[in-house]
Amino acid sequence: MTALPQTDAWSVDEHQLDSTASTGEKLRFALRYAVLAPSNHNTQPWHFILDGDSATLCADRLRALPVVDPFDRELIIGCGAALFNLRVALSHFRLAYAITLFPSGLDPDALAHVQIVPDGHCDAALAPLLPAILKRVTTREIFRDEPLPLGALQQLVDAAEAEGADAVCVSSAPMREKLAELVAEADRIQFDDPRFRRELASWIHPRRREDGMPALSDRITAVLDLAAPLFASVIRTFDLGGGLAAAHHALVEGSPLLICLATSTDDAAAWLSAGQALERLLLVAANAGITASYLNQPTELSALRERLRTTLMMDTVPQLLLRVGRGRPAAHSPRRPLPEVVS
Repeated sequence: MTALPQTDAWSVDEHQLDSTASTGEKLRFALRYAVLAPSNHNTQPWHFILDGDSATLCADRLRALPVVDPFDRELIIGCGAALFNLRVALSHFRLAYAITLFPSGLDPDALAHVQIVPDGHCDAALAPLLPAILKRVTTREIFRDEPLPLGALQQLVDAAEAEGADAVCVSSAPMREKLAELVAEADRIQFDDPRFRRELASWIHPRRREDGMPALSDRITAVLDLAAPLFASVIRTFDLGGGLAAAHHALVEGSPLLICLATSTDDAAAWLSAGQALERLLLVAANAGITASYLNQPTELSALRERLRTTLMMDTVPQLLLRVGRGRPAAHSPRRPLPEVVS
């Protein structure tokens, strides 16, 4: 199998850490894994402030998506995923820590304070997940038509529950069809909004090198019959919701498993938990040779979010919708240099 190209951020290797490094240096090294977390549109909406043996995770509101994510729900979910990666790295390097969530009553951007302390928490169950951080990718292709083993499925459910979220699994064809229709309807609604199209286009512009989304899957590009260099311009100018809706409908039908992550409440604390549950699930999946991509459109529109909840007969709040399966290898999304996200 041909190795996929990697960006500098993805070339991090635990053996690069000097055994004589100070605690503060080890913490900074662990942040190289934290920033490999997924985020909506690959905005990477986190900023870490280092202070000796502690780090504060902050939401970077300058990287918000005001149209698709007006309340910064998905922004905070992304920060939660970064926080989970940091926990994995610290546990792997045997750095015990204490975490205070929302440490400042005056600063809503401060989401978590992580302090390295000798008598702190060190989760042995998280340490083996470190290699999975480098394995995890978002695959936008149709998955192979094969069911996932029941044991692997239970592992994904357990991973979400360990972080305080529910994972509702959908594998039956009739229910996948219902969710496919919801995703397609959301596509049509979102692409009918020129503000949404402009926002999306700004994050897939070919001049982006360190953030944003790579080209959409070959299948979607073929459906829309667009040349990649013109894609951002065309999305910004024209309503392509119908074609993209059909493509996403096909992706759902071609996915052996859909997972809806949900929480009992719908506030910043729940969103942060959902992000940690998401990343734990994705890392467990990566270790099992399973990958995922996002179909969050129904969760981004309040009316469809409620229909998603009732369709799945949930008494919790849907936060994310994933399609899960086995697919061909994909390249990692780019990452910003560490000095841009750590101060």
